[in-house]
Amino acid sequence: MAEKKKRHWLSRLSFGTVCLAMSGLLVLSYLSFVVDPAKAWFFTLFGLIYPLLLIVTLGLFVWALIRRSSMRGLLLLVLLPSLFFFGRYYQLSGPSEEHPAPTLKVISYNVGLFAHGPKGFERMALADSVSTWLMKQDADLICLQEFRLPSDVSTEAWLRKHFPGYKVEYYVLTGKNGHFGNVTLSRRQVNDRGKINFDKSTNMAIWTDVKLDSGTVRLYNCHFESYNISLSSLVKKDGAVEETEQKMRRSIIERPKQVAEVLRSVDNAPVRSMILGDFNDNPLSYTYFRLLRGRRDSFVTAGKGFGATYRSLWPLLRIDYLLYPKDLEAVAYTVHRIPYSDHFPITATYYESGRNLR
Repeated sequence: MAEKKKRHWLSRLSFGTVCLAMSGLLVLSYLSFVVDPAKAWFFTLFGLIYPLLLIVTLGLFVWALIRRSSMRGLLLLVLLPSLFFFGRYYQLSGPSEEHPAPTLKVISYNVGLFAHGPKGFERMALADSVSTWLMKQDADLICLQEFRLPSDVSTEAWLRKHFPGYKVEYYVLTGKNGHFGNVTLSRRQVNDRGKINFDKSTNMAIWTDVKLDSGTVRLYNCHFESYNISLSSLVKKDGAVEETEQKMRRSIIERPKQVAEVLRSVDNAPVRSMILGDFNDNPLSYTYFRLLRGRRDSFVTAGKGFGATYRSLWPLLRIDYLLYPKDLEAVAYTVHRIPYSDHFPITATYYESGRNLR
């Protein structure tokens, strides 16, 4: 009898310890969006694993209810903030059935250098497949990141051939592996364009002033610093753990600097702004919430189901976004699960209210 009571006490102690540990980790993940990574870079990691922490903590809460454990109150308390954050990862209902007809369609797609498609696809064949799919979407604005063509192929000529009817705007870096950069394609009138250089990085942001029915909007096509981590090399390569830590630290610290550059441009822009692209950060991050200020998230307002955009770890990672000015109204949002890149393209349609706001 004494032995049974001892085992029961140890079981309760172990369960309570696990609950306390998971509660602490979940709270740290909540803090990740307010802590500047330049001051404490590791907080970003807690936000990165938030979906896993939420799932485990929910499981513990259910088990605590079944066992009538004293831990259920604490677990409920730490789960409550997720009512605010969960919708940035998963949407239950989608947009209202009663909405105005859309007048603007936008696509953002990290095409992954045209190097992450189905087996057997050559780079140019994959690029042709991507362009064919994009043309079928009949979008007004198309923003591409990690666009790469071989050095013997003219970027401008290829884009004009494959996207007839679009105004072509792009900035690419030329190296031994070809032309690499961002591309913006527009069926609307383009009034101006520019590029934002990121210090010591091949990543970039380009902006395009596009004339809409409701006035001009500045479209920021962004590709922020990536982790550049290979899961296969993490297992096989000697010293891979230390190298991975260095890469993660660098990317986490560099992204806020790049975001600051974009926001300086946004603050000085004479018109309202739409910010989109591959942010390489999750919805519970310093990056995301800084860029969201003054704008809305198309997935949150018009999406349905999982918002994850990174193919390899679906449905955990949502790192591609369409953030729009508040005088537009998002009508529909879709994550297209097609196999042409390590990212999925995202599309959103909007109704233009006619008000010319910043």
